[in-house]
Amino acid sequence: MTELSISTVAGVFDAIAAGPPDGRPALLLHGFPQTGLVWRRQIEALAAHGFRVVAPDQRGYSPGVRPRRPEEYRIGLLVDDVVAITEALGWEAFDLVGHDWGGAVAWWTADAHPGRVRTLTVVSTPHPAALAVALRTDEDQRERSRYMIDWRDAPATEERMLAHDAQELRTVYAGKVPQDSAAAYVRHLSRPGALTAALNWYRAGRPDGAIGVIDVPTLYVWSTQDSAFGAAAAQETARWVNGPYRFEALQGVSHWVPEEAPETLNHLLLEHLRAHGGYGTAAQPPFAHSPKR
Repeated sequence: MTELSISTVAGVFDAIAAGPPDGRPALLLHGFPQTGLVWRRQIEALAAHGFRVVAPDQRGYSPGVRPRRPEEYRIGLLVDDVVAITEALGWEAFDLVGHDWGGAVAWWTADAHPGRVRTLTVVSTPHPAALAVALRTDEDQRERSRYMIDWRDAPATEERMLAHDAQELRTVYAGKVPQDSAAAYVRHLSRPGALTAALNWYRAGRPDGAIGVIDVPTLYVWSTQDSAFGAAAAQETARWVNGPYRFEALQGVSHWVPEEAPETLNHLLLEHLRAHGGYGTAAQPPFAHSPKR
């Protein structure tokens, strides 16, 4: 794997990459509180099958794109970052993979830019509209999501998370993330301004508009021991995908799927990509400049 600096109108994104430069493009989006490193095992697997894989540190996680105001982390701007990164890479179309907050960005990107997203794979995070339904109708999901409200309290949340050698931040990983990776995430988020920027994703406010039904081929991987997302939202997600859809529930696995069950996820991901264009040499569709809406 190599390190990249990707220049965009928003700033410079740090990223890790692997695979042949002319391979089939795949963009992998991390969530909270991690970085592109979360995809290390998936990057290796995809690159071995001929993909050109890039995993950026997203807005706020990259020091070169770290605005101060919470409203500068609205979902529309996060989607714009995906478009800007892929255009800077010269990608007309790409496979999109996301986990946690990266999964939310991936859902919104596939809705807004279906002509550019060849396939969608989302790990853990249900379709945003499915989550909204569950929050209205399912008390279990409301309890699971309460932390999202609690973490909006600034600066108390970051002060609490970083106190005593970041003890509370370390507990978020629940012992399911490899120790070296968790230590790297904590070091990254302990730098001045980094954790506040990451928490601003929770403080940015509601999306500007509504998300629609997804038309691109979609794989959704959920795990039965996910502490953040319950079964109601996971099962509701099928109603929000019109394209080819595959749902996989991993038994006994927690929220941290890419690192806790990497081989299982790699197998499902490669099957999905092969089913919709083969491995790393599929022809790309025409460039679609304008979004869906």
